[in-house]
Amino acid sequence: MKLRSLAIPYVGWMAVFVIAPVLIVLGYALTDAAGGLTLANFQKMGEYTAVFSRSFLLAAISTALCLLIGYPAAYLLSREKPRVQRIMLMLIMLPMWMNFLLRTYAWMSILENTGLLNRLLSFLGLPTLNIINTPGAVVIGMVYNFLPFMILPIYSVIVKIDNSLIEAAQDLGAGTASVFRKVIFPLSLPGVLSGITMVFVPAVSTFVISQLLGGGANILLGDLIEMQFLGSAYNPHLGSAIALVMMVIVMLCMWLMNKFGAGEEQAVML
Repeated sequence: MKLRSLAIPYVGWMAVFVIAPVLIVLGYALTDAAGGLTLANFQKMGEYTAVFSRSFLLAAISTALCLLIGYPAAYLLSREKPRVQRIMLMLIMLPMWMNFLLRTYAWMSILENTGLLNRLLSFLGLPTLNIINTPGAVVIGMVYNFLPFMILPIYSVIVKIDNSLIEAAQDLGAGTASVFRKVIFPLSLPGVLSGITMVFVPAVSTFVISQLLGGGANILLGDLIEMQFLGSAYNPHLGSAIALVMMVIVMLCMWLMNKFGAGEEQAVML
């Protein structure tokens, strides 16, 4: 009984700061300005299909790029000496100590038409690039800001893999590629799925990156929701409906990835 009582503050915190806001959003989504029940808010979302598609597409591309960059980085980092690992982890986390907004502003000064990148290209006699205010700039901002969320979970799993399993596979005649494909990668899947979730969820709901690097021309779901609450198109009921649908889609994606991860883990154990 005493152990259960220790959970009371946590349950109260969850009720006030998680459950109550979700219920408020649900209430706004199912009502109109007069307070009557309606489904018109969900029906109106059909006008923003392109925004939904663009948001999930850019989030998926950013997540895939983070995985392609983050997995080799995490694997190589796990094979270094402990002292080197500590230094590299500090360097990976160092940008996270800086404000998110400042980091995005820094990329504006790099990617803009008269920025550092184009100045360097001009100095080398190469043609300049028009990257700012494009989907590519938004993807670059997402990858830069969310890459540590991919590296750290994968690294934390790979570094804990028992070396005796690798040695056993090598003793049985498995080459480097076979060891990675049949031992290391399957055992690292929980970290991979965790990293995918930690990157995809904030990427699909971001609005600062798309506003600063996309220049307002590449509206994402986060921008659309903000416009309904703070912009000229003030409609908190529609904004709540969009936020609720996005929340359901994201939770469904997370459930599918967790189910896939559990199935893979059982297959590896067998």
